[in-house]
Amino acid sequence: MKGLLRAHGTHPAISTLARSAIFSVTYPSPDIFLVIKLEKVLQQGDISECCEPYMVMKEADTAKNKEKLEKLRLAAEQFCTRLGRYRMPFAWTAVHLANIVSSAGQSDRDSDSEGERRPAWTDRRRRGPQDRTSSGDDTCSFSGFRPATLTVTNFFKQEAERLSDEDLFKFLADMRRPTSLLRRLRPVTAQLKIDISPAPENPHFCLSPELLHVKPYPDPRGRPTKEILEFPAREVYAPHTSYRNLLYVYPHSLNFSSRQGSVRNLTVRVQYMAGEDPSQALPVIFGKSSCSEFTREAFTPVVYHNKSPEFYEEFKLRLPACVTENHHLLFTFYHVSCQPRPGTALETPVGFTWIPLLQHGRLRTGPFCLPVSVDQPPPSYSVLTPDVALPGMRWVDGHKGVFSVELTAVSSVHPQDPHLDKFFTLVHVLEEGAFPFRLKDAVLSEGTVEQELRASLAALRLASPEPLVAFSHHVLDKLVRLVVRPPVIGGQIVNLGRGAFEAMAHVVSLVHRSLEAAQDARGHCPLLAAYVYYAFRLPGTEPSLMGGAPPVTVQPATLARGPGRPASLYLARSKSISSSNPDLAVAPGSVDDEVSRILATKDAELAERLNASLAFFLSDLLSLVDRGFVFSLVRAHYKQVATRLQSAPNPAVLLTLRMDFTRILCNHEHYVTLNLPCCPLSPPASPSPSVSSTTSQSSTFSSQAPDPKVISMFELSGPFRQQHFLAGLLLTELALALEPEAEGASLLHKKAISAVHSLLCGHDADPRYAEATVRARVAELYLPLLSLARDTLPRLHDFAESSGQRSRLASMLDSDTEGEGDMGGTINPSVAMAIAGGPLAPGSRASISQGPATAARSGCALSAESSRTLLVCVLWVLKNAEPALLQRWAADLALPQLGRLLDLLYLCLAAFEYKGKKAFERINSLTFKKSLDMKARLEEAILGTIGARQEMVRRSRERSPFGNQENVRWRKSVTHWRQTSDRVDKTKDEMEHEALVDGNLATEASLVVLDTLEIIVQTVMLSEARESVLGAILKVVLYSLGSAQSALFLQHGLATQRALVSKFPELLFEEDTELCADLCLRLLRHCGSRISAIRTHASASLYLLMRQNFEIGNNFARVKMQVTMSLSSLVGTTQNFSEEHLRRSLKTILTYAEEDVGLRDSTFAEQVQDLMFNLHMILTDTVKMKEHQEDPEMLIDLMYRIARGYQGSPDLRLTWLQNMAGKHAELGNHAEAAQCMVHAAALVAEYLALLEDSRHLPVGCVSFQNISSNVLEESAISDDILSPDEEGFCSGKHFTELGLVGLLEQAAAYFTMGGLYEAVNEVYKTLIPILEAHRDYKKLAAVHGKLQEAFTKIMHQSSGWERVFGTYFRVGFYGARFGDLDEQEFVYKEPSITKLAEISHRLEEFYTERFGEDVVEIIKDSNPVDKTKLDPQKAYIQITYVEPHFDTYELKDRVTYFDRNYGLRTFLFCTPFTPDGRAHGELPEQHKRKTLLSTDHAFPYIKTRIRVCHREETVLTPVEVAIEDMQKKTRELAFATEQDPPDAKMLQMVLQGSVGPTVNQGPLEVAQVFLAEIPEDPKLFRHHNKLRLCFKDFCKKCEDALRKNKALIGPDQKEYHRELERNYSRLREALQPLLTQRLPQLLAPTTASSLRNSLNRASFRKADV
Repeated sequence: MKGLLRAHGTHPAISTLARSAIFSVTYPSPDIFLVIKLEKVLQQGDISECCEPYMVMKEADTAKNKEKLEKLRLAAEQFCTRLGRYRMPFAWTAVHLANIVSSAGQSDRDSDSEGERRPAWTDRRRRGPQDRTSSGDDTCSFSGFRPATLTVTNFFKQEAERLSDEDLFKFLADMRRPTSLLRRLRPVTAQLKIDISPAPENPHFCLSPELLHVKPYPDPRGRPTKEILEFPAREVYAPHTSYRNLLYVYPHSLNFSSRQGSVRNLTVRVQYMAGEDPSQALPVIFGKSSCSEFTREAFTPVVYHNKSPEFYEEFKLRLPACVTENHHLLFTFYHVSCQPRPGTALETPVGFTWIPLLQHGRLRTGPFCLPVSVDQPPPSYSVLTPDVALPGMRWVDGHKGVFSVELTAVSSVHPQDPHLDKFFTLVHVLEEGAFPFRLKDAVLSEGTVEQELRASLAALRLASPEPLVAFSHHVLDKLVRLVVRPPVIGGQIVNLGRGAFEAMAHVVSLVHRSLEAAQDARGHCPLLAAYVYYAFRLPGTEPSLMGGAPPVTVQPATLARGPGRPASLYLARSKSISSSNPDLAVAPGSVDDEVSRILATKDAELAERLNASLAFFLSDLLSLVDRGFVFSLVRAHYKQVATRLQSAPNPAVLLTLRMDFTRILCNHEHYVTLNLPCCPLSPPASPSPSVSSTTSQSSTFSSQAPDPKVISMFELSGPFRQQHFLAGLLLTELALALEPEAEGASLLHKKAISAVHSLLCGHDADPRYAEATVRARVAELYLPLLSLARDTLPRLHDFAESSGQRSRLASMLDSDTEGEGDMGGTINPSVAMAIAGGPLAPGSRASISQGPATAARSGCALSAESSRTLLVCVLWVLKNAEPALLQRWAADLALPQLGRLLDLLYLCLAAFEYKGKKAFERINSLTFKKSLDMKARLEEAILGTIGARQEMVRRSRERSPFGNQENVRWRKSVTHWRQTSDRVDKTKDEMEHEALVDGNLATEASLVVLDTLEIIVQTVMLSEARESVLGAILKVVLYSLGSAQSALFLQHGLATQRALVSKFPELLFEEDTELCADLCLRLLRHCGSRISAIRTHASASLYLLMRQNFEIGNNFARVKMQVTMSLSSLVGTTQNFSEEHLRRSLKTILTYAEEDVGLRDSTFAEQVQDLMFNLHMILTDTVKMKEHQEDPEMLIDLMYRIARGYQGSPDLRLTWLQNMAGKHAELGNHAEAAQCMVHAAALVAEYLALLEDSRHLPVGCVSFQNISSNVLEESAISDDILSPDEEGFCSGKHFTELGLVGLLEQAAAYFTMGGLYEAVNEVYKTLIPILEAHRDYKKLAAVHGKLQEAFTKIMHQSSGWERVFGTYFRVGFYGARFGDLDEQEFVYKEPSITKLAEISHRLEEFYTERFGEDVVEIIKDSNPVDKTKLDPQKAYIQITYVEPHFDTYELKDRVTYFDRNYGLRTFLFCTPFTPDGRAHGELPEQHKRKTLLSTDHAFPYIKTRIRVCHREETVLTPVEVAIEDMQKKTRELAFATEQDPPDAKMLQMVLQGSVGPTVNQGPLEVAQVFLAEIPEDPKLFRHHNKLRLCFKDFCKKCEDALRKNKALIGPDQKEYHRELERNYSRLREALQPLLTQRLPQLLAPTTASSLRNSLNRASFRKADV
């Protein structure tokens, strides 16, 4: 088939063989479709007929339709041969791109924010500096999705009457919501495979829309990819940066319905004519597929037998660079004869029409409706339009418009805007001087051209924004030329400067507004910046003339343009025009007058823009003009603002403007050089003074006066500000913003601090200042920042967790100098003058505020973000400043100022403490910023005053909310700097990166603080007041060791700590114990580190601490004590504690001690060994405790054991008793918590008694015996503790009378909560004498009030039923799995009214979870356990309910319900059994085993389970069981009868159970079994007799009960009562003969001791356990 068509075409150019294309989508939308149209060679018949074979025949039926196919092939050959150059519509389909993108899924959608789409690569490459950005409401992005391969099979047959674009749009709308309209279309069987993917960054073999090769293009023979030019949906504001001159022709429709003759198969031929001769058709029409690159003519597809066809064709033409009046488009209409007839031509021309391309010098575009001539056009037709009725010509339909066509141009030559066209034309006329000139219908002479030009300049503001931006560089060039080189008309210079400048201001303003989204952080428009640096030339200068000019280096930090700038730009080219914005509507007269006028207006926005523009202008001037002159201008500006400040209603606004002004000025590329950093205020005596020389000339630390030269370097003094002008301005603004009384402080803080911060970031990243010596000079410019931050300390955000920590060090050092004038509180005169509104003149050091250092100044506190930024700046200065200089400054500081400096360092550590990845994950789920900060940021964005680098720093800081990234080299690939809102949903990698940066920052900050501390230590070593300063320094060091730190820092930090301790041991061992305790805790924590290097350093530190202590007094009791306490605290509180690593460290310390040659002859090694052994034991217990966190009983047992281990260490024992009390309170065991506090109080009393003998104090433990018999274990028995004062023991706050009172009050409170009101009284008995001795009547009143409440509650609850104190169970553990608990028996105290099933279920569940399923078994009975019968692999638990048991003599003292539930040691449980092993049997064989258990301690105790220490068992014979049962029934009857008030229901229930005839094993049966016969064994006579007496007593009680019941019942129960009486009579009659039997003679009398008493303890058969 291709061979048949070859005759109709030329050799195909490679560009027409492309199979791939790149589409640019500037404004992504869900309504974008890829439409594919198929055409075929024209053949006879309409579209439906021609499509039929394609739709009906299938490949499977090839053999069946062989003849038909042959016929079709012959017809196809015939049509291709004859009609091969013509086409007809065939089928179409469309791909909905939004579906492809969304279903393919965007792989990096996260990297693009919602409001900013990356355009396709073609636009980015071609648009110059401005990337187009879409609006934020787009829901669909084509910038990043996974490539997709589509196989399209649903082609639709083209409808002949629906060929227009409007019909297509309807079909596409229906494709999105499938309707019947699409279903009616007939499908054509076809298959098309398409790959859709995002365009690569640098595709090979790419052709531009003009068919130019785009590099890289490796081989000209490679199959190319075509770039398709986009017609964006909305305006795109971008200048033309490359030549483009294209014309698109769209024939829409033709109406030949009134044309006579055979005109049915119509096609339109399009030609671009350079003249009227047919040979002048230019080859400028782009070829389509498989043809030559350019053609001279092109045809539209043919619609068979249609006189009014519609067209969908697009013809793309390359316009010549110079279009003349003769150039026109010629349209020729042909009728194509499909059927070969003799004498009939293949194509017959049936009409002509044309469009002249130029009209009045402008390119004609837009829609046209042209009349069509039947005859060939006459000569010279091309200069006229077809609308002119030429004589002698015939027209279709009477010269009406019958052919609809549209022209669209995309041209960098033709502006297509009447105002721009006119302007360019007039300027051209002036340049050429070609007068007279015809402009439209008017003829311009030299006299009228000026007026026209002025009108044209004024009319530029009416031009459309899109073409105005597109041609902005040309327009601006011409306007600048009119200003700089006024035109000469008729020998006279015409001044068009004002009009041109106004037009320029309008163009710049329009460009600025149109590209607002692309502005940089300082409000600069990158397009204008690019124009100034790349496109702009001064009229008359040529690039070649610039060769000799010296290059000027421009730093990226200072100029708001992209990174693609050349490094060196020529002065004449780059700096001729300021980067400021000429926003003024009129040309100013005097700059100062204009500034004053605008500052006086209410237009804030204009003032802000002018302020910024003035700053940019002056900044640019610094590169061109003498800097002294520019500085004088700056000074004049400051004076004006200062004058306004005095009368301004809202000074904060003016201050903000001045701050913005200063920020822009300081962003100059040569800022550091302009500040003269290398000229010191006055050279120091020696370049690097030694330690001794610096300390000898100090003020606080020696008698010499402070060095005024050094002081002036660290304060905003006159000399400093004269020498370093810009730095002085900036720091003065910062000082003003940080003033407590400053208005609008939050915004001012943020602006001032961020300005300094962005500058420091710039210096840090600047390769010019990479060397340490250079950076030290730069840091000198910021030394006053240290004093400023120090004085602002009270208002900085408090990052330390403990409130008040911040000012502690300062106040600690302030006590020596109270009442003296505080140098740190002074404000230097320049700040004072600025506040007063005067000029910035140097003055004397007059102190304005003389307040004390520690008085926190009122005023607006700084936000956390501002505080952190300020602290980062401080750290940068401290890090880079020369150490010798810092040392001299520290030496000159007064004590309170030094204290505040240490506080500042403390705050730095707190602010940048590493919080870990989890903190980032937590923050990730929170909303990021508060409204105030958002407002401030919004204002900054509007004002355009926030530097690009600083914006990046701020964004990155907000992504890691715990700190800035100091010393991080910014890479754009990392920061993705955007002006969109911060994303909250960060990826895991981002969070890990942030955590990494945050960790590095924390290390850097800590190391800087450490270096500074070292400098201060060297300064104060020889001072008299060094103790207080060193104490404060050590506190900062301890804080740094206590926070989360890296291994790198800890090695240095611990080395510093060792040096401090070895140089100044008295700090720890002669002052209070707090520092020593803190240090021991920190060191132990690091001894348990997982990193061996940290363990090594921490072990060394701890060992040296012990050694130091030992060397002072041959004993290191203090360190021993603190280490032991710290370990307990550490293991008890830290979750992720590593026991193994700590043991290794302890072993290391032991090794040090053993190998220490210097102390080999002393007892040091032995003492260390003892200590290490104790620590190992504590570790073992505490680690076990953590294992049993879920088992409250085991946990309390372990805590108890640990507390026991500290019997010789009262402080620690007290700590653990309090820990236990806390745990009990948490579990709701208030009685046990109270006992813990009683024990603690007894312990304190014991040691207080050792110290002094006071009558009002308890004697010791003995005084607490009435509260609990267990407290005697707190008595001091250890010999080495008998003199606690000497060893430093008992030094805690509790070992005082006040501490004892506190403990007793806590005990009383716990007793009250537990309902043990009687014990409350006992506690207060001990407490009241102490309060009386102290005459504390307020507390005495409270105590007596509480006592009254307690006694009142006891009265109201006298029966005791309202208070249930606890339920007791015996729990036995059997099995090796229980470890220490195997074969142990305990009595458990459970909460009141706990059922057996509950505790059984709880223990079974707990141990099942611990040991696994099917391991734990509960033994259901209470019989003795035979361990040989148990499975060794299982764990057995036996649980029995037990009751408190009292001997008869005890019951006399235990009168109340409370007495019978307090101080319990003995418990009883009974187990019924029969000789054959069953639990229950007949009466004659029913035995009972009574088991008595005694515990180690009395309940309630400091724990809820106590081990059974003694066990006794007694077996009762059946008759003894019967006696017990009858006695029990008798007691029940007696109780029910004597109850007051009487309870009839209860009485009747007991009576029914006693006299009812149907009761199994009731009283009668018992009597019949045991009393029917006299026993043979005389030994049982006593039991027989006792049982008879029991029955007699029982009968008596029944009678009493009946009598009582008769008095209680109403008439309705009389019959019931009579029935009870009858039952009783029957029972008594049956019992009568049994009770009257006479026993034989009793056994011979024996001594009283040998008589049996079945209920006496002495008669029990004992089986001790």
